[in-house]
Amino acid sequence: MTPELVFHGGAGTVTGSCYEIVHADGRLMIDCGMFQGNKTVRELNYRDFPFDPAAIDTLLLTHAHIDHTGLVPKLVKQGFRGKIHATAPTKDLASFMLPDSGYIQESEVQRLNKRNRRRGRPEVEPIYTRKDAEACLKQFTGVDMERWFEPMKGIQARYWNAGHILGSASIELKVGSAGTARPVHMLFSGDLGPDEKVFHLEPDAPAGFDYILCESTYGDREREDATVEERRAALKREILDADQAGGNLVIPAFAVERTQELLHDIGVLMATGEIPGKPVFLDSPLASNATKVFIEHAATLDDIAMDESELFKNPNFSFTSSVEESKAINNVKGGCIIMAASGMCDAGRIRHHLRNNLYKKNATVLFVGYQAPGTLGSFILSGEEAVRIHGREVKVNARIRRIGNYSAHADQGELIDWVKERLPVHAGLFLTHGDDKARDVLKKHLVREGVEAERVVLPGLDERARLTVDPHRKPAAIREKRARVAPADMATDWYNDYASLLLKLGRKLEEMQDGDERRTLLQKMRALLKS
Repeated sequence: MTPELVFHGGAGTVTGSCYEIVHADGRLMIDCGMFQGNKTVRELNYRDFPFDPAAIDTLLLTHAHIDHTGLVPKLVKQGFRGKIHATAPTKDLASFMLPDSGYIQESEVQRLNKRNRRRGRPEVEPIYTRKDAEACLKQFTGVDMERWFEPMKGIQARYWNAGHILGSASIELKVGSAGTARPVHMLFSGDLGPDEKVFHLEPDAPAGFDYILCESTYGDREREDATVEERRAALKREILDADQAGGNLVIPAFAVERTQELLHDIGVLMATGEIPGKPVFLDSPLASNATKVFIEHAATLDDIAMDESELFKNPNFSFTSSVEESKAINNVKGGCIIMAASGMCDAGRIRHHLRNNLYKKNATVLFVGYQAPGTLGSFILSGEEAVRIHGREVKVNARIRRIGNYSAHADQGELIDWVKERLPVHAGLFLTHGDDKARDVLKKHLVREGVEAERVVLPGLDERARLTVDPHRKPAAIREKRARVAPADMATDWYNDYASLLLKLGRKLEEMQDGDERRTLLQKMRALLKS
């Protein structure tokens, strides 16, 4: 049979990466990530998989980020019994990240069910529990970089450095079986890192493939070129400005890689006297455990500006674990630096710190990473006057700042260069893991660089493509039934519109001068609802 590639996630969206290869000898999956973003997209995590988990023979992971691994416990819980292949650092990070994700599912559902009971609504179950996550870790097995292995019959695989986070990889595949003329040669980029980055060398992989899947998170934008030293100088300016404002500096940071980069740079700036010594709280048990994994693999890291034995060790750093320690941060006077997950502010302790600081004019919120459309972080960054956190309205009075040079993703120019270095691509180039605007822009630039337009495909969620090796035929993308989410709902959905309307209605009512005016507006809205 002709192998087929199915896009179960990471198509038309930056999260939920999950790709399946169906071939004569079985089914192989690349990544099984959690969807993040607006409520409609996140609800996909609760639905049944669009495939039978028990039918998947093996799973290969590109890296440990939750949008690439977050549904692995659910996959195992629902019947997957094969091996889960990953690099040693990815395996070590997953041993903390997945149980933490399970704990978050339990905590979020516990809070939701409390509200549901009050409203007379049925209770819901978590996607999976911490126990489910711990159980799936037994199926993990480590792989080496740049060494061929056979994850299942009919497929050979080889991992290459992707330069994104600790242990991240691009995956090269040869998909063939007895009787075929030759195997289909493929490359899955995974998430690609930028050229200038602490800890990791530039992404690498061979050239010449039938098919390439390339991420496109920043396909529509160029970051200002900055060296590691220039990026550190930008962070220095933001810390000094926040200190001058007199309040706390709150940094929503991804627990893995971004947090460790920030700790490294803050430690260097303090050690050289460029910023004053002040309390730095890492309020994330997951980030603290991930930091330990970085220390264990310190010998593999590049561009460390200090001795390996001193990495992340600073008397000003406090790693909080308990809820009581987290709450105690609110009692710190004189300003401090608070880093907490999640990076897009859609869960975790960062939401509590935002609720306690966003309304303060002397506080600063510094974003250092991508904010997917529909997330709390995207609304704060876009200039909303107020947001809803834990069901409550919070005014946005704090200084809102952003540094783009801490991104772990390659920008447009770096993505184009990575693709050009992998050419020729004989059959198809699939642009994945990006929203439609980013993919459209990246495609136009790649065509200008000489890639045939008909070879560049923007697959949609739940589409599939036949992996022919005939260079004269373009890859056929065939929609399978109906996509689980309408493309229009990928960025912002009805719930985002509803929350925005509630906030605007509340502000409008507050601005009105008398009760009659307010009642008139509410009566008009009731009439609209009745009609």
